Amino acid sequence: MADSPDACVTVDEDTPLNTVPGSGEMQHGAVPDGAKWGPRFYNKHHRVLSICSVVCGVSCIGIKALIESVKAEWEPNEKASRKFSRRARKFAIISIVTWFAILVLAPLLMALISYLVTLLD
Repeated sequence: MADSPDACVTVDEDTPLNTVPGSGEMQHGAVPDGAKWGPRFYNKHHRVLSICSVVCGVSCIGIKALIESVKAEWEPNEKASRKFSRRARKFAIISIVTWFAILVLAPLLMALISYLVTLLD
């Protein structure tokens, strides 16, 4: 009866988990020693920042950042890869800053124009 699949199995809290050897090792895009953030947030080619700049920024500049990020990932030459990565970061930041500038300046310009129109009357 104890060999049946319906038998109740007691598990001690001290029972170790069965793990697959090598499953905990980081693969492509591993975090180098001395990185400030953990493996979840480290992005060598700024792919996450590029995607955020497409969604939360000026999309055409964000798409350029995403293209540069993909080029950086697929470039076999390390020096050229770093160049594409820096350009991806630059375009992503420009995209997000431009979008926030538009959001802030549009209402200010409308208020200024309204004030100037009332002065003319």
